[in-house]
Order: sequence, then C-alpha cells, then structure tokens
Amino acid sequence: MQEKPKTQLQVEAKILNELTATVNSVVSFKAELLKSQALDTTSLVSFLLFGAFILDASDLHFETEAEQVKIRLRLDGALFESGFLNKEEYLSVLNRLKLFAGMKLNITQKPQDGRFALLADTTEIEVRASTLPSEFGETFVLRLLNPKKLLDLNNLGLRKDLAAILRQEIQKPNGMIISTGPTGSGKTTTLYGVLKEINKPEIKIITIEDPIEYRLDGVSQSQIDETRGYSFASGLATIVRQDPDVILVGEIRDEKTAKIALQAALTGHLVLTTLHTNDAAGTIARLQALGEKPENIAPALNLIIAQRLVRKICPHCSQKKQLSAEEIKFFKEQLKDLINQGLCGEPNRQTQILQAKGCQKCNQIGYKGRIGVYEFLLINDEMENFIIKNSSIADLKKQAIQKGMTTMLQDGLIKVLDKNTSLEEVLKETYV
Repeated sequence: MQEKPKTQLQVEAKILNELTATVNSVVSFKAELLKSQALDTTSLVSFLLFGAFILDASDLHFETEAEQVKIRLRLDGALFESGFLNKEEYLSVLNRLKLFAGMKLNITQKPQDGRFALLADTTEIEVRASTLPSEFGETFVLRLLNPKKLLDLNNLGLRKDLAAILRQEIQKPNGMIISTGPTGSGKTTTLYGVLKEINKPEIKIITIEDPIEYRLDGVSQSQIDETRGYSFASGLATIVRQDPDVILVGEIRDEKTAKIALQAALTGHLVLTTLHTNDAAGTIARLQALGEKPENIAPALNLIIAQRLVRKICPHCSQKKQLSAEEIKFFKEQLKDLINQGLCGEPNRQTQILQAKGCQKCNQIGYKGRIGVYEFLLINDEMENFIIKNSSIADLKKQAIQKGMTTMLQDGLIKVLDKNTSLEEVLKETYV
C-alpha cells in the first residue's frame, strides 16, 4: 500500500472561510494575490494553494519569464493567467514549496518531483509537485488531486444504455476493459468510477499506477518506481501472484506489460487499464503495434471505451438558440441511425440548443465543469472473430457502427440536444 504524503499543510477554518468569501473567480484571485504579496511567505503560499483549491483548479503553474513569474490556473481543462510574482517573491515561494514536497533546494538545473498534502477543513488534497529548469529559472507546477472529484458511474455523463453495458461488463469475473483517449480525457476517472462500483469486502482489488491519483479504502494501490526497477511489467507480474480478483493497470506502455495484462485477463482476472489511441477501433492496432497478435487480443477483451471531456455550459449565463438549416442537416446526417432506432429525437427548426455567453461565475468563458463523451466497442463473439481476421481500423469501426456502436461525435451531439454542452465544444473535441 502506497504511503500518504508525510508533509501536510493545514489552514485554519477561519482563513479558509475568508478566502472562500473573497475568491470566487480568476479575477478575484488575481486581485487578492496583489494584496497577499505584501504578506509573509507563509501567508502568500497559503493563499496560492488554498485559493487554487477554492476555485477547483486542477493545476497551479509558476512560469518564469525574463522580469517576473507568471501564475496560471487550470480550470476545467483550460489555463487562465492569474497574476504575477516578482523574482524575489517567487524564490521564497519556490523554496517553501520545495521543502513541503521533499525536494532539494540546491538542485536547480535538474527536474525534481515531490508531493505533499493540503488539509482544507476535513478534506485532504494530495499535491503533486514538479520542477523543470528553463531559460529564466525553474518553472514549477502543482497538481491538486481532490478526492471529491472521484466520481461514481452515475456522475460520469454516461447515457443510460452505456451505463447498463458497463455495469454488465464489470460484473464478469475475467476479461479486459480498456479506456482509451489522449492525456486529460478522463480515462483514469472512468476506471476509478468502476472501482468504486465493484469495491466490496469479498473482492480483492490491486492497482499499479504512475502516479496514484486517488486513494480508495479497501484497495491495495501500488506505484511504479522505474529508478528501482519496479515497472508496470514487473509490478504486474508480481500482482498476478497475489490472488487478486480485479487488477487496475494505470497504462499499457510496452509489449511485456501488454502480454502479462492480456494473459491475466484470460486466466480469471478482471483487468482494467488505459491506452493512448484516438478511438475505440484504434485500440486493436495499438496492441498489435506493441507486439501482440489478434488471436491473443480478441478473446481477452470485453469492452473498449474511447472518451473525451467536453466543457459543460454554465447554467447561470447560457443562451438558447434555434438550429439553423445547415445545423439541422448536420445533426440529421450524423444521428440518422440513432434517430431510426429511437435513441434520440429528430432535430427541426423548433429545436433549441445552448450557446456559451460568459459571466463572473464561469470566469467569463461560458462553461463550468466538464462531462464525458463516449464510444463503447463491445467485444462479442462476432466482433472477436472480426478482430482475429486482422481487419483494418476502418473496417473494424464500420463493423462496430453497423452493430450499434455510438461514436463519440454522436454521443456529444446527443448531449448538445440535451443542453449539457455546446455544438462548438463537441466539434472541437470529437469532429475529425
């Protein structure tokens, strides 16, 4: 079991309440930062960390420039310029944060990684820290891992039919479920949602990750350490000898890890893992590129989930608009099969969707929060035989769609019609 961070930074409830009352947007964060710069280093560090937490930022960036240091916050996947520090202030803040993270102060020309924890009232947030030498000094990035962001399957944005498929597949005693997509597409969050669903006293779950992003009681979590020879492959080989029912492999990166994971899926284990591909069908080609044969891949797979995250329309400032004739034609072309199956309504000139506007509560961008868009490639006997024939990605995708697979674009368009997000946002993330 991975140890928790040893260093913990706590803030008084009174100060946290005061910050919550004053910091409610990037604009107010920027204004309060100017006031905090007159305070001591401890107070400034507390403001930066807990201000980022209050705004629900996933990352806090310190980017060194020639004359100053820019601060940026990542909110809902987008970066926002949030103020500046002078070089002297930044050095004090940097050294304090390095101490918290267990980094060496005298090493400035090599990257370093570390971690510590924040205690905000009763919520413990793990913070991952990373330094990188740059032209004008060390850049510093903090990732805030808030356990309250750990979602269950009901809050991932899955349509009812997809949620039913996933719940059916995770009840199987063996096989592999792969979540695919680029970095930051919510793959790990989806798999942790699965773990929350199946985590019971009678089931043994072991994970191997890099890094451990969320902590779950009752789950044995292990973090790889390449410097000590503990890789995904070596760790997974050990895990299968620990008699687990469910194994989560943070990512399949090489041939050896792929081989052991597929073998585990065939020998009585439910294996959850991630892979970097553009869509569900591309997963097969990616596993083949890692050295596996179709006849080994097909029988091991239960389900492939491809996904992206799109921003949700801000409920406070969204504006309704009617579809144009061109947009109606696009929706009908893309959703034709789903309309025929009765899975969604047919858009017309009276159909309204939402568009982003912007207000203080969403930092003037029109979006607040994110939701997943998905495509599920279910591997049944027919799809297994199709994969073994070594078909192309295009043929495999065409076959899957013919058998009822909804693409990410289609799922996104349904969410537009349901007024969860905007058409622009879905096209940006899914339309190729």
